[in-house]
Amino acid sequence: MNIKKVLVIGAGQMGHGIAQVCVTGGAEVKLFDASEEAAQQGHDKILAAVNRGVEKGRFTEADFKDIASRLSLVKSYEEAADVDMVIEAAPENVDIKRKIATDLDALMPEHVILATTTSALPITDVMNQTKHPERTIGTHFHHPPAVMKLVEVVNGFSTSQKTSETMIKFLAEVGKAPVPCKDYPGFVSSRVGIIMLNEGIHTLADGVSSPEDIDAACRYGFNWPMGPLELSDLIGLETILMILDDLTFKLGERFRPSPLLRQMVSAGHLGVKTGKGFYDHTKKG
Repeated sequence: MNIKKVLVIGAGQMGHGIAQVCVTGGAEVKLFDASEEAAQQGHDKILAAVNRGVEKGRFTEADFKDIASRLSLVKSYEEAADVDMVIEAAPENVDIKRKIATDLDALMPEHVILATTTSALPITDVMNQTKHPERTIGTHFHHPPAVMKLVEVVNGFSTSQKTSETMIKFLAEVGKAPVPCKDYPGFVSSRVGIIMLNEGIHTLADGVSSPEDIDAACRYGFNWPMGPLELSDLIGLETILMILDDLTFKLGERFRPSPLLRQMVSAGHLGVKTGKGFYDHTKKG
């Protein structure tokens, strides 16, 4: 099965980034958000990013027109019932994602693949009320989706081999590096990466060094593009805390979050999205 048309649900940071990946990769993309304003903003951000690509020589003016012609907004799922795949990028909440999955399962033809985007939630739990769980799958895109190559392809308990193979093929065609994995707590990258982020926060809390120097040590010592505290601010500290709490419950004490992280989330210092985290993002530079 070839994926030609994709519906992306959610036009936030991840959603519009995923839509950008799909449309610049050659697919026809329909973008939906419960907020029409958010949907329009996501649409505009995609075209602004492509326009920057034209200015930098990555796209031509003809490419821009072609991409713009394949990107559209829809106000309901029914308007997109002719797609081959749906990629949901709603907030990290099982109940919200499960509701979307069951609504889509009732509406979409049986051949349509239903994908949920999550960094840690169990795919089987999200999809367990669908009538066709064999066509469901998880995708763990990394932020920002247009830049980060990795996408973990998470196979739920009932995901068919055909669904998995189709998703892997599509992601490779749009320029990503798909890595298949089982529906196990933390998948691969969240399980390994979250410990590194948490240890960076522990290191700060212990007074070993400053945020800038901890991040510099990791960038220059491990050739990371971003240090653990910079990356935590970008992801969102509340998301980091949620993943750590979940993995502590499921896999044990080695994932227990730093008390500093919990305190910062309680104070509303969530990172880039609130302007303050380990860094002050209200200041230039």
